[in-house]
Amino acid sequence: MLGAPRAYLERRFTRVLHDPPSVGLATGVIVTATAIVVAGSGVLMWLLDRNEYPNVGVAMWWAAQTVTTVGYGDVTPSKPAGRIIGLFVMLYGIAFVTIFVAAITSIFVARAAEERGIVEDEAEQRIEAKVDALSQRLDQLEELLRR
Repeated sequence: MLGAPRAYLERRFTRVLHDPPSVGLATGVIVTATAIVVAGSGVLMWLLDRNEYPNVGVAMWWAAQTVTTVGYGDVTPSKPAGRIIGLFVMLYGIAFVTIFVAAITSIFVARAAEERGIVEDEAEQRIEAKVDALSQRLDQLEELLRR
């Protein structure tokens, strides 16, 4: 029974590795997932701990500051279920920051590689031109020696 989901995940990961999504698409997915985590965890906190979170706004404020790893501490979960949700939101926030930094870094690395590739192409063209010039001179020398 676990074989089908595993095969599906393997196909998806293979596809992403061979044809990675654009930075724009990845950013959209991350932002959407973050909004869902904030909204979902905010509502869950409000439902599970109404003493600490008297309205959805306070719960959303807690979720937003937790997912962004700011964590002012003005509102904190007091019940075990709320702390479990808080743990999930904190871990997601850390992953969000990590993925965001990695995406920005990959853009810089790709641009540097592209620029380096252009410089390498120019150097390769100069070397080819010199080899062609040497080849022509050798041909001329061979022609002179034949006479």
